[in-house]
Amino acid sequence: MSFSNTIAENSPPGTTVAVINAEHADAGKNGVVHCSINPDIPFRMESSMTDYYSLATDGVLDRESISEYVTINVSDDGTPILFSNKTVTVKVTDVNDNPPAFDRCVYEAFVPENNSPGISIFTIRASDADSGQNARLSYYLENSEINGAQVSSLVSVNSENGVIHNAVRSLDYERIKDFQFRVKAQDGGSPPLSSKVTLKIIIQDQNDNAPQVLYPVQTSNSLVAEMVPRSADVGYLVIKVVAVDVDSGQNALLSYKLQKVTDRVLFEVGLQNGETRQVTDKDALKQRITVVVEDNGQPSRSATVTVNVAVANSFPEVISEFTDFTHDTDYSDNLTFYLVLALAVVSFLFISCVLVIISVNIYRWRQSRMYQSTDAEGTGTLQHMYNYEVCMTTDSRKIDCKFARPFVNNGLDLYRYFPTCTKREKFPRFS
Repeated sequence: MSFSNTIAENSPPGTTVAVINAEHADAGKNGVVHCSINPDIPFRMESSMTDYYSLATDGVLDRESISEYVTINVSDDGTPILFSNKTVTVKVTDVNDNPPAFDRCVYEAFVPENNSPGISIFTIRASDADSGQNARLSYYLENSEINGAQVSSLVSVNSENGVIHNAVRSLDYERIKDFQFRVKAQDGGSPPLSSKVTLKIIIQDQNDNAPQVLYPVQTSNSLVAEMVPRSADVGYLVIKVVAVDVDSGQNALLSYKLQKVTDRVLFEVGLQNGETRQVTDKDALKQRITVVVEDNGQPSRSATVTVNVAVANSFPEVISEFTDFTHDTDYSDNLTFYLVLALAVVSFLFISCVLVIISVNIYRWRQSRMYQSTDAEGTGTLQHMYNYEVCMTTDSRKIDCKFARPFVNNGLDLYRYFPTCTKREKFPRFS
């Protein structure tokens, strides 16, 4: 008689869905009507008056678990029993009562280091039992810090499909080996419901670092030198080469080899040391050994160290020869640089000195000119200095004093010479 084909799943128990009228044409016992519904559903049939029934909810509804139809059955008390049925569709409308769900609490992803920024590294999926807008999910990265940096600087998440991307920079195994963060999935209901999941990123090492020689320490300004006595027997330890690799696993497994050596039969290299055969007097005093350290990565990376060995019994025997060891090309390049720099500095100082000397001479010349100008314009008996010479001839013992014109040059006396004089004397200066 009345029927509502939709009902919200959060409707309270006892909510009437339909009012039903069931009639029978027979009389007596044969006309008695019984009305029922299919079992195991959250509905019940109630008799309100003769031949009238109401269909109401019986408990909490759950759209995600019940069917959308209800079968109403009617029967009589006759013999044989006669019955009839009618199916009505009751649509339970969705309410946002289910949060997003992940199939795991923690996900793990293995990512090689040095990957390209922006590349996809993992995908997170959540599900929602609701329907429509209530089941539309969005994904968000939860703010957190990793080694003092925001997690958003390492990874990002696509809000629509949950794809995790490497962020603006490549991952570096040597800086951080693994990290974890949380991602939130949120539905579009009102109010929205959400859940979170943890994602752990494990960075896989790549062979991107060459071995580093810790000992012996070799720099561009120094040589590694060792002395081996001529009495050294087989197995004499010359030097230990110690190296490390900051990579891990097979990429950090190191091997040592002789790359260059003056006398190859004289030296051998093991994992961390060098050994000699019996040294003889015929062996050269100067020996040069280059050891290469290689890792086991693909492709392999290596480092080298050069050791200069003097085969001698005493240190004084080595001094005169040891300084003649040739340097590598790097040493020569550095030496050339410093020589050019020194030459430029010396040239600058030389040019500066020349300019200073010229400036001083010009200054003195100008001062001299100024003094001459002052003498030419002066008056009085003390303004001039006179020079004179005493000349004696061969036929006379007289002394002639001849006065020359006044002349001044920086306070120094200039003497005039006469061709008839054979003897010159300097007399005190008169003014």
